Amino acid sequence: MDKPLNHYWNIRLADLKSALETNNFEVHLAETAADAQKIVLEDILAKTGARSVAWGGSMTVVSTGLFPAVKGRTDIEMIDTLDKQIPAEEQMERRRRSLLVDLFITGSNAVTEDGQLVNLDMLGNRVAALTFGPKYVAVVIGRNKIVPSVDEAMFRVKNIAAPANAMRLDKKTPCVKTSYCEECKSPERICNSWTITEKSFPKGRVKVVLVNQDLGL
Repeated sequence: MDKPLNHYWNIRLADLKSALETNNFEVHLAETAADAQKIVLEDILAKTGARSVAWGGSMTVVSTGLFPAVKGRTDIEMIDTLDKQIPAEEQMERRRRSLLVDLFITGSNAVTEDGQLVNLDMLGNRVAALTFGPKYVAVVIGRNKIVPSVDEAMFRVKNIAAPANAMRLDKKTPCVKTSYCEECKSPERICNSWTITEKSFPKGRVKVVLVNQDLGL
Protein backbone atom coordinates (compact mmCIF):
# COMPACT_ATOMS: atom_id res chain seq x y z
CA MET A 1 0.00 0.00 0.00
CA ASP A 2 1.22 3.48 -0.88
CA LYS A 3 1.42 5.96 2.04
CA PRO A 4 0.06 3.62 4.74
CA LEU A 5 0.30 6.27 7.47
CA ASN A 6 -1.92 8.63 5.49
CA HIS A 7 -4.38 5.79 4.94
CA TYR A 8 -4.31 5.02 8.67
CA TRP A 9 -5.12 8.59 9.66
CA ASN A 10 -7.80 8.95 6.99
CA ILE A 11 -9.62 5.98 8.53
CA ARG A 12 -9.18 7.30 12.09
CA LEU A 13 -10.44 10.77 11.18
CA ALA A 14 -13.40 9.43 9.19
CA ASP A 15 -14.44 7.29 12.18
CA LEU A 16 -14.09 10.28 14.51
CA LYS A 17 -16.12 12.45 12.13
CA SER A 18 -18.93 9.91 12.28
CA ALA A 19 -18.79 9.79 16.09
CA LEU A 20 -18.89 13.57 16.40
CA GLU A 21 -21.77 13.86 13.94
CA THR A 22 -23.70 11.32 16.00
CA ASN A 23 -23.25 13.79 18.86
CA ASN A 24 -24.74 16.63 16.78
CA PHE A 25 -21.48 18.39 15.91
CA GLU A 26 -20.98 19.66 12.36
CA VAL A 27 -17.68 18.19 11.17
CA HIS A 28 -15.22 19.07 8.41
CA LEU A 29 -12.06 17.21 7.42
CA ALA A 30 -8.90 19.09 6.44
CA GLU A 31 -5.60 17.66 5.24
CA THR A 32 -3.50 20.61 6.39
CA ALA A 33 -3.65 23.71 8.58
CA ALA A 34 -3.99 25.78 5.40
CA ASP A 35 -7.00 23.69 4.38
CA ALA A 36 -8.51 24.26 7.81
CA GLN A 37 -8.19 28.01 7.33
CA LYS A 38 -10.00 27.76 4.00
CA ILE A 39 -12.82 25.71 5.54
CA VAL A 40 -13.36 28.19 8.38
CA LEU A 41 -13.27 31.24 6.09
CA GLU A 42 -15.11 29.94 3.03
CA ASP A 43 -17.50 27.46 4.59
CA ILE A 44 -18.17 28.10 8.26
CA LEU A 45 -17.78 31.89 8.34
CA ALA A 46 -19.61 32.41 5.06
CA LYS A 47 -22.49 30.03 5.74
CA THR A 48 -23.17 31.27 9.27
CA GLY A 49 -23.18 34.87 8.04
CA ALA A 50 -21.10 35.80 11.09
CA ARG A 51 -20.27 39.49 11.37
CA SER A 52 -18.39 39.36 14.66
CA VAL A 53 -15.58 36.98 15.61
CA ALA A 54 -13.52 36.28 18.73
CA TRP A 55 -10.88 33.80 19.80
CA GLY A 56 -9.94 31.34 22.49
CA GLY A 57 -6.24 30.93 23.16
CA SER A 58 -5.09 28.12 20.85
CA MET A 59 -1.74 27.32 19.27
CA THR A 60 -3.65 25.16 16.78
CA VAL A 61 -5.70 28.12 15.58
CA VAL A 62 -2.58 30.30 15.40
CA SER A 63 -0.93 27.71 13.14
CA THR A 64 -3.79 27.98 10.62
CA GLY A 65 -3.16 31.69 9.99
CA LEU A 66 -6.82 32.44 10.65
CA PHE A 67 -6.11 35.36 12.98
CA PRO A 68 -4.43 37.68 10.42
CA ALA A 69 -6.81 36.46 7.69
CA VAL A 70 -9.85 37.61 9.68
CA LYS A 71 -8.17 40.71 11.10
CA GLY A 72 -7.61 42.01 7.59
CA ARG A 73 -11.30 41.96 6.71
CA THR A 74 -13.38 45.14 6.89
CA ASP A 75 -16.76 43.37 6.87
CA ILE A 76 -16.20 41.61 10.20
CA GLU A 77 -15.86 43.02 13.71
CA MET A 78 -13.01 41.15 15.36
CA ILE A 79 -12.45 41.21 19.10
CA ASP A 80 -8.71 40.81 19.56
CA THR A 81 -8.30 38.73 22.71
CA LEU A 82 -4.73 37.75 21.80
CA ASP A 83 -3.14 41.21 22.11
CA LYS A 84 -0.66 41.02 25.00
CA GLN A 85 0.19 44.73 24.80
CA ILE A 86 -3.09 46.00 26.23
CA PRO A 87 -3.72 46.39 30.00
CA ALA A 88 -5.01 43.36 31.92
CA GLU A 89 -8.38 45.02 32.59
CA GLU A 90 -8.94 45.60 28.88
CA GLN A 91 -7.91 42.02 28.10
CA MET A 92 -10.52 40.74 30.54
CA GLU A 93 -13.19 43.07 29.17
CA ARG A 94 -12.53 41.82 25.63
CA ARG A 95 -12.86 38.24 26.81
CA ARG A 96 -16.24 39.09 28.33
CA ARG A 97 -17.39 40.73 25.10
CA SER A 98 -16.19 37.73 23.11
CA LEU A 99 -18.94 35.60 24.67
CA LEU A 100 -21.55 37.47 22.62
CA VAL A 101 -20.04 37.23 19.14
CA ASP A 102 -21.49 35.42 16.14
CA LEU A 103 -18.52 33.05 15.79
CA PHE A 104 -15.97 32.04 18.43
CA ILE A 105 -12.89 30.25 17.05
CA THR A 106 -10.78 28.04 19.28
CA GLY A 107 -9.04 24.67 19.66
CA SER A 108 -9.59 21.71 21.96
CA ASN A 109 -7.23 20.09 24.45
CA ALA A 110 -8.49 16.63 23.51
CA VAL A 111 -11.20 14.79 21.59
CA THR A 112 -12.30 11.26 22.39
CA GLU A 113 -12.89 8.53 19.85
CA ASP A 114 -16.58 8.49 20.76
CA GLY A 115 -16.90 12.19 19.93
CA GLN A 116 -16.50 14.25 23.10
CA LEU A 117 -14.47 17.44 23.47
CA VAL A 118 -12.45 17.72 26.69
CA ASN A 119 -10.98 21.05 27.80
CA LEU A 120 -9.34 22.67 30.82
CA ASP A 121 -8.99 26.45 31.26
CA MET A 122 -7.30 28.95 33.50
CA LEU A 123 -9.77 31.85 33.16
CA GLY A 124 -12.70 29.88 31.75
CA ASN A 125 -13.47 32.12 28.77
CA ARG A 126 -12.75 29.38 26.23
CA VAL A 127 -14.80 26.69 27.95
CA ALA A 128 -17.57 29.22 28.65
CA ALA A 129 -17.84 30.05 24.95
CA LEU A 130 -17.97 26.38 24.04
CA THR A 131 -20.86 25.91 26.44
CA PHE A 132 -23.01 29.01 25.82
CA GLY A 133 -22.91 32.56 24.46
CA PRO A 134 -21.58 32.85 20.91
CA LYS A 135 -24.08 31.88 18.22
CA TYR A 136 -21.58 29.45 16.72
CA VAL A 137 -18.24 27.95 17.72
CA ALA A 138 -15.56 26.65 15.34
CA VAL A 139 -13.13 24.20 16.95
CA VAL A 140 -9.96 23.31 15.03
CA ILE A 141 -8.37 20.05 16.19
CA GLY A 142 -5.15 18.36 15.08
CA ARG A 143 -4.96 14.56 14.96
CA ASN A 144 -2.56 14.52 17.92
CA LYS A 145 -5.47 15.47 20.21
CA ILE A 146 -7.36 12.20 19.60
CA VAL A 147 -7.59 9.86 22.63
CA PRO A 148 -9.65 6.74 23.34
CA SER A 149 -11.65 7.95 26.35
CA VAL A 150 -12.48 10.82 28.70
CA ASP A 151 -10.07 9.43 31.32
CA GLU A 152 -7.23 9.41 28.80
CA ALA A 153 -8.27 12.87 27.60
CA MET A 154 -7.96 14.21 31.13
CA PHE A 155 -4.59 12.52 31.53
CA ARG A 156 -3.42 14.05 28.25
CA VAL A 157 -4.58 17.52 29.28
CA LYS A 158 -3.00 17.44 32.74
CA ASN A 159 0.27 15.75 31.80
CA ILE A 160 0.97 16.97 28.26
CA ALA A 161 -1.05 20.04 27.27
CA ALA A 162 -1.10 21.84 30.62
CA PRO A 163 2.63 21.52 31.47
CA ALA A 164 3.61 22.46 27.93
CA ASN A 165 1.32 25.50 28.02
CA ALA A 166 2.63 26.51 31.45
CA MET A 167 6.14 26.37 29.99
CA ARG A 168 5.07 28.39 26.95
CA LEU A 169 3.54 31.05 29.18
CA ASP A 170 6.49 31.11 31.61
CA LYS A 171 4.29 30.25 34.57
CA LYS A 172 5.77 29.56 37.98
CA THR A 173 4.17 26.16 38.54
CA PRO A 174 5.68 22.81 39.59
CA CYS A 175 4.81 21.17 36.26
CA VAL A 176 7.20 23.53 34.48
CA LYS A 177 10.03 21.77 36.31
CA THR A 178 8.70 18.19 36.35
CA SER A 179 6.63 18.10 33.10
CA TYR A 180 3.79 16.39 35.01
CA CYS A 181 0.77 17.70 36.87
CA GLU A 182 1.56 18.02 40.58
CA GLU A 183 -2.00 19.02 41.60
CA CYS A 184 -0.45 22.31 42.66
CA LYS A 185 -1.82 25.24 44.62
CA SER A 186 0.29 27.77 42.76
CA PRO A 187 -1.26 31.23 42.27
CA GLU A 188 -0.23 30.90 38.62
CA ARG A 189 -1.96 27.55 38.15
CA ILE A 190 -3.59 27.38 34.70
CA CYS A 191 -5.82 24.34 35.42
CA ASN A 192 -9.07 25.61 36.91
CA SER A 193 -12.21 24.87 34.89
CA TRP A 194 -13.04 21.60 33.10
CA THR A 195 -15.65 21.03 30.42
CA ILE A 196 -16.67 17.81 28.72
CA THR A 197 -18.78 18.66 25.68
CA GLU A 198 -20.70 15.47 24.98
CA LYS A 199 -23.04 16.91 22.36
CA SER A 200 -23.53 20.12 20.44
CA PHE A 201 -26.71 21.93 21.38
CA PRO A 202 -28.39 23.16 19.35
CA LYS A 203 -27.39 20.65 16.68
CA GLY A 204 -24.61 22.08 14.52
CA ARG A 205 -23.84 25.04 16.79
CA VAL A 206 -20.34 23.67 17.43
CA LYS A 207 -18.48 23.09 14.19
CA VAL A 208 -15.37 20.90 14.36
CA VAL A 209 -12.54 20.97 11.83
CA LEU A 210 -10.40 17.82 12.11
CA VAL A 211 -6.94 18.32 10.62
CA ASN A 212 -4.77 15.47 9.37
CA GLN A 213 -1.68 17.01 10.99
CA ASP A 214 -0.21 17.26 14.48
CA LEU A 215 -1.09 20.78 15.59
CA GLY A 216 -0.80 22.70 18.84
CA LEU A 217 -0.19 21.30 22.29
